[in-house]
Amino acid sequence: MTHTRPRLLFLAASALTVLMTAACGGGTTIEDAQQGNDTGPTGTANPDAEIPEGLRVDFLPKQLNNPFFEIVNQGGFEAVEELGGTPTERGGTEATADSQVEYINAASQAGSDVIVIAANDPDAVCPALNEASANGAAVVGYDSNANCTDVFVNQSSTELIGRTLVEMIAEDLGGEGTFAVLSATPNATNQNTWIAAMEEVLAEEEYADLELVETVYGNDDDLESFQEMQGLMQSHPDLGGVVAPTTVGLAAAARYVSGSEYKGEVAVTGLGTPNQMREFVHDGTVNQFALWNPNDLGYLAGYTGAALKAGQITGAEGETFEAGRLGEFTFETDGEVVLGPPQIFDAENVDDFDF
Repeated sequence: MTHTRPRLLFLAASALTVLMTAACGGGTTIEDAQQGNDTGPTGTANPDAEIPEGLRVDFLPKQLNNPFFEIVNQGGFEAVEELGGTPTERGGTEATADSQVEYINAASQAGSDVIVIAANDPDAVCPALNEASANGAAVVGYDSNANCTDVFVNQSSTELIGRTLVEMIAEDLGGEGTFAVLSATPNATNQNTWIAAMEEVLAEEEYADLELVETVYGNDDDLESFQEMQGLMQSHPDLGGVVAPTTVGLAAAARYVSGSEYKGEVAVTGLGTPNQMREFVHDGTVNQFALWNPNDLGYLAGYTGAALKAGQITGAEGETFEAGRLGEFTFETDGEVVLGPPQIFDAENVDDFDF
């Protein structure tokens, strides 16, 4: 399924800053940029290069009809349209690598200039992405990276996310007890790296009384995640809490606990959107959860892809570029730019956000 969506309004907690202005004159076309231009993902960065008009940018989320990626890609569409390009969303309704390969190939055949992808598998999508790259597409990972992207737009640092998740469940459990992790797919690179970061934090003396007893996978499907949460409580009737580092999993876990005998007894936290989690915060099921602004994540990915294709950046450590209303970003390490630290939401501030 593919579709090109109109730009959608997104209500953020803070006002938008002035958008980056366009260059004087009629702008640079794709053809102009490609003639005699040896910059790009594998060349030498030219910070003064103009972003060409008419960029064809394809966004491939893990799956369509996922509330998180709907918001992410709204931001991506906003960025591309500001730059005079054409954004397209491609994908299936199942979070599988096989599905993504099909749509990567479709994007490549359609002449995509930039492919922005949240990979369902770090390796299985690479042959198709490498072919798209050979056909001229700049490849940007967002949310969940593949091992063959030109650059990765990370929503936050792995260490910060892992530590935030541990700190939240530790606070909810009073510093001691057992908890489980309800993740997305077994091969999701972001989920696995966050869980690994959690395990490193749990090894610190401060968290010696916390025990991670099991990790289960709901495959970013609402019903399957709900059933996995139910199964966790059957397997571990004395479980103290659950951490779901996935928006779908967190909402499903909270819904299960909210309607069960475990409400108020089992802590539920993780990564979710305020609009999904608001009712569970207010009914006492969830004390706190965290996330970044998903609209900003997509917006940054869109600008990053355009800057990459134009040759403004290659992704090398130390390179900087402007990302519209979000301002200037710097590659702190080769191949990765970070949106920022996660935001914690609770009863005091959850109503201040609308996404």
